[in-house]
Amino acid sequence: MKRKERYIARLDEVRITREGEYAFIEYQEEGVPSTRLQIGPEITGMSDAEIIDLYNDCLRAQARRAAESKHVAVEVPLGSAQIEYNAQCDQWVPRGSVLRCLIDDDEHHQAVIEIDEQELPLEQFGRLLTTYAGWGMRIEFVPEDEVHRRPVLEVREPEAEP
Repeated sequence: MKRKERYIARLDEVRITREGEYAFIEYQEEGVPSTRLQIGPEITGMSDAEIIDLYNDCLRAQARRAAESKHVAVEVPLGSAQIEYNAQCDQWVPRGSVLRCLIDDDEHHQAVIEIDEQELPLEQFGRLLTTYAGWGMRIEFVPEDEVHRRPVLEVREPEAEP
């Protein structure tokens, strides 16, 4: 399920409260995350309309920065660990943003994902994926001996099997 994103809002679409130098902006729409916006001492002289204008300006600036920057996926070099165990979170976490892995199954026909010779049952692999909750993911299936290479990609409908 895709999370709802913050959006440019009108004053009647949010509830604004103040605490010290911060404004809390809560959308009326359920599921949209609220925001704690640090403004500073000038908040005492600002109307709700001025606060929502400032907040919307922040959202516009974030959108401009996102549009101007290009995401670069980081792939850990061959021979370096792709995942590491984080004791504080009690789970495996990726070191980069690309994982080379093998798909297998156990004696109960449950999926097991192997990364760096570490076998992760589907539940552990799922927890590892939550490190990137809110992101998208592409999966390219390749032969076992080619996981270190990007495959040739064709965009087309798969051929029907006889």
